[in-house]
Amino acid sequence: MKETNKESQDIEKNLDNEPEVKLFYLDGNQRLKIAKDIKLLKEIPLNNFLWIDLKNVDPNTESELENFLKIYIQEEDEMEEIELSSRFIETEDTLVANSNFLKDSLEIEPVSFILKNNILVSVRDTKLKSFDETIKKIFANPKNFPTGFHIFVALLETRVEYDADMIEDATAEITQLSQVLTISEDIDEDVLLQIKNLQEKVMHLRENVIDKQRVVSNVLRSELTPKDLSNRLGMVIKDINSLIEHTKFGFERLDYLQDTFLGLVNIEQNKIIKMFTVVSVIFMPPTLIASMYGMNFKFMPELDWEWGYPFAIVLMFFASALTLLYFKRKKWL
Repeated sequence: MKETNKESQDIEKNLDNEPEVKLFYLDGNQRLKIAKDIKLLKEIPLNNFLWIDLKNVDPNTESELENFLKIYIQEEDEMEEIELSSRFIETEDTLVANSNFLKDSLEIEPVSFILKNNILVSVRDTKLKSFDETIKKIFANPKNFPTGFHIFVALLETRVEYDADMIEDATAEITQLSQVLTISEDIDEDVLLQIKNLQEKVMHLRENVIDKQRVVSNVLRSELTPKDLSNRLGMVIKDINSLIEHTKFGFERLDYLQDTFLGLVNIEQNKIIKMFTVVSVIFMPPTLIASMYGMNFKFMPELDWEWGYPFAIVLMFFASALTLLYFKRKKWL
């Protein structure tokens, strides 16, 4: 069964990474169409194109598109650069923005966006849910997407919505773990491992959201961005700031849970140490009595006494009971 599941996952992954080109354009009647042949670029006026989406295409296709649109498509290592000069580039007529999109598995997928002459070119290596959802929105109401800039903003909005869903899922996991810590009597290292995994998950989500914040802020400041998109981009910034606060709160909750876990572990350890201490102290008087009568002196008063042995045993039990009674009166037990 495991091998079958692995095979199905591999097949699905291969399908997600299958090369694909999507050309979104307006026909003669201003109706939105989609095509998958890049040769269509030479048959339709360039002004009719809104979005060209490249998914894991070969270098020849990229070169053909570069020559036709007079743009430069970055290599994957360039897309992954963290420097601001590499992640956002603005020229006289072109805007380039690189961003990381998270999958459900928290795997990072770098995506490059190129905007020129109101045409959006997106470059990625695998299938992304935010892209599929945006395509549905475009065809549901094409009039809301007159340019590639509008599609680009819609992609960012959709991505932020997915980020919000992932943060909500992480928050639910934190709440569930908090209830486990409150209810469960058996606390083990698995709980600490869950806290560590959640901390890493929230960290990835926070980094991803901050990455979007940088991209949206730069696009909002760009002179190439249409003025009618300023309000929408401003709302995206507000949503992102809200998500950053949520991730910050998630970190604080996880720190609190970690401290709670360590506190519960210390309490359990103290109980064990206390029990060993009590047992040791209870057996100290009998041990003292036994050691006294175990000495090898020749003249000892009770050595020839007929009731000496029973007396020593009773004395040991009495000393232990007296110590135990003293602990209970002091409420140490």
